[in-house]
This record gives sequence, C-alpha cells and structure tokens, in this order.
Amino acid sequence: MRNNIRSTNLRFNLEKDLQRKAWEYLQTMEKQEFKSYSHVIALALVDYFDRYYRTQEDPYLETRELEEHFVNQIVEAVERSLEHALPLFLSGLTAGLTQRDPQNRASFPAPEESES
Repeated sequence: MRNNIRSTNLRFNLEKDLQRKAWEYLQTMEKQEFKSYSHVIALALVDYFDRYYRTQEDPYLETRELEEHFVNQIVEAVERSLEHALPLFLSGLTAGLTQRDPQNRASFPAPEESES
C-alpha cells in the first residue's frame, strides 16, 4: 500500500490574494464533507483540469453551457406560467363552448332518403 501513496508539500504565501483565499477555504471547509486536505485538493485539481482539457478540445463549451442554462431558465419560467394560466384558460374555453348558442353551430343537412 505504501507504494500507492505519494506525498508532496504545499506552501501558501498569504501575501498573495489567490493563495490566501485558498488557505482560508482549507481552514473553513466542512470537515464532514471534505475529510482531509488531500481529499479537497484532489477534488479541486481533477475538476479544474477536467474542465481545462474539455475547453481545450471544445473552445465554445462555456458559451454553450451558459446558453443552455439561459434556455433552461426560460423553459422553467414558461412552464410555471402555464401551470398557473392554463387551467383558467381551459375552464374559460370550456365554459364558452357550453354557453354557445345552438343556432350559431354549423348545421348539417339531413341525408335525403331516396325513393326506390
């Protein structure tokens, strides 16, 4: 098992904003969710480099993700509006159909009986 473990040292210069912010995140992280510095750093590195390599292969990835998010927001807003407005619209439409004057309905001529 010892052969599968690699060690490294990290040094944070707290005079640099980015490194100070990283150190502060490590100090305030949720210990139940992130078990160790190794765990959270591994998660962050994998997430960062996965995204980095995907954007290298697909330069429009971020733009497409933003567009998809925006479209999803529009779809959700329309769905919520329909949930509120559609029942009222359909009930009004149904009430209008039942109250319609029978004379306004198109009448079809009765079939003629042929004399044989």
